[in-house]
Amino acid sequence: MKLKGHGSQKTLQKARPYVLMILLQFVYAGMYIIAVATLKDGMDQFVLIAYRNIVAAAAIAPFALWFERKGRPKITPIIFIKIVALTVLEPLLEQNLFCLGAKLTSASFASTLENIIPAITYLMALLLRAEKFNIRRRRGQAKAIGALLIVAGAVLTILYKGPIFDLVFYSKTREKQSSFASSIGHGGDSFGWMKGTFMLIGSCTCWAGFLILQANTLETYPAEITLTAWVSVMGAVMSSVVALVVNRGSSRPWIIGMDKRLLAPIYSGVLCTGVAYYVQGVVLRERGPVFASAFSPLVMIITTIMGSVILAEKISLGMTIGGILMSAGLYSLIWGKNKDYLSSSNIERSAGESEMPIATSNPVNRNSTMIGEDPKDEKMSNVL
Repeated sequence: MKLKGHGSQKTLQKARPYVLMILLQFVYAGMYIIAVATLKDGMDQFVLIAYRNIVAAAAIAPFALWFERKGRPKITPIIFIKIVALTVLEPLLEQNLFCLGAKLTSASFASTLENIIPAITYLMALLLRAEKFNIRRRRGQAKAIGALLIVAGAVLTILYKGPIFDLVFYSKTREKQSSFASSIGHGGDSFGWMKGTFMLIGSCTCWAGFLILQANTLETYPAEITLTAWVSVMGAVMSSVVALVVNRGSSRPWIIGMDKRLLAPIYSGVLCTGVAYYVQGVVLRERGPVFASAFSPLVMIITTIMGSVILAEKISLGMTIGGILMSAGLYSLIWGKNKDYLSSSNIERSAGESEMPIATSNPVNRNSTMIGEDPKDEKMSNVL
């Protein structure tokens, strides 16, 4: 019975990163729809981002103060610089570029183009030597092919639109309510669409850099909740200053009512910033930034369906084919990364067993819980 229990625990531990990232994609898909609908309704994007980070800071700070009050590492000057860089990359640059890009295009297009994040993350990790690459091995070939397919799909999505079609039946009333960005992207203001595309690419680049820097920061500052709180607090301060400067101190953009203008910052602040940063940090410490970025196809699929039904957005043949290519590339990349993880895990386990082959029915600590695992495997098995 004990062996069976340990087997189930081991299976849950292996599945946990996948489950967490899949759930996170549903959260992000909801954010895309709510944020774009709110921006189309006239809410100032800088105010939305400021409220989002204020809500996130208020939601996550109490948990950081309580749960990590004893084991929290000290913040060194280098850690502080990294926290500032994380704040600039995500709450400040990525969120603003995404809102501008999505407002000029559509939620469906934005979620489709976000599939280039794993390729950008992979290339950045290679340049920074945070990722290994061996073209002679099948997993190295799979990662290279995956990155190329992602880039090809992104280029096709940007340069080719093709026939336009709907996912659901629309009445004339729904057709009139179709998003402005969707209409200009297929024959109207093509310059605005391209401008929004480049902003989305910039957003993806900032997010990829954020993932890599977050993983690096957690190696020397292993306190996910506290790091999330710091980034949220500093993001609230910086984004509020930007919103005040852009709106020249006017109070009118800051007024919100009991509608989606209130829902958007609460939803995105609590779930997409507070909870997402923490969950992402847990997965990053176990599997790395490339794995954490490789679940974008789910966001694309969910957002495309929701955008069609809720925002009356249309999709093009180019978006569909490009999305399929990027999805194939992403899963090829995931396959290669999973082989990397299994290989390194087997090597560490073999080394541990050769030194101290002990099987125990009780966990050594909270990060080493499997039969036959050595505490030296802590880094690879560190989870919630």
